[in-house]
Amino acid sequence: MSTIKIINYEASTGRLREIYNDIIQKRGKLAEVHKMQSLHPESIVKHMELYMEIMFSKSPLSRAEREMMAVVVSITNGCLYCRQHHAEALHHYWKNDERLKQLISNWETAPLSERERYLAQFASDLTANLAAFENTERMLQFKNKGFSDLELLDASLVIAYFNFVNRLVLATGIGLETDGGAGYRY
Repeated sequence: MSTIKIINYEASTGRLREIYNDIIQKRGKLAEVHKMQSLHPESIVKHMELYMEIMFSKSPLSRAEREMMAVVVSITNGCLYCRQHHAEALHHYWKNDERLKQLISNWETAPLSERERYLAQFASDLTANLAAFENTERMLQFKNKGFSDLELLDASLVIAYFNFVNRLVLATGIGLETDGGAGYRY
């Protein structure tokens, strides 16, 4: 149950209804994460623009790598909502139930490539141990693993974005959709 007022689709009017309709048309359906900002409709638009830029724009990081980092950040923060949604998105790319289950159960022992493991470690470290990044040494460790500056920037954007969204979701208390989040366009 949400801890703040949420305006559902049926009760929406004006600009909020336009925004909701646009999301449904582009994404396939309206999620609770979109409705959590319904009291400030234009923030939904800006939020979606940021999300689309970080998760779908051209990047040296694959869509699967970005979704995997989203899952690791959400696991680290204990955000079931985002973990569920982005695990489903990751499954769309991985198409491997067992591998996904292992990632969710314990990403550190999951069957990941070396590159994926470094990205997962980066996501976990930057989420749980921000102080470790106060000097350049920690970032240089990842750079020395062969990641380019653009890859590290894009990974940092994904990680920061999901820390932001995890906190919004947890603060507003939104719950999973009754369908578990199925049916979005990836």
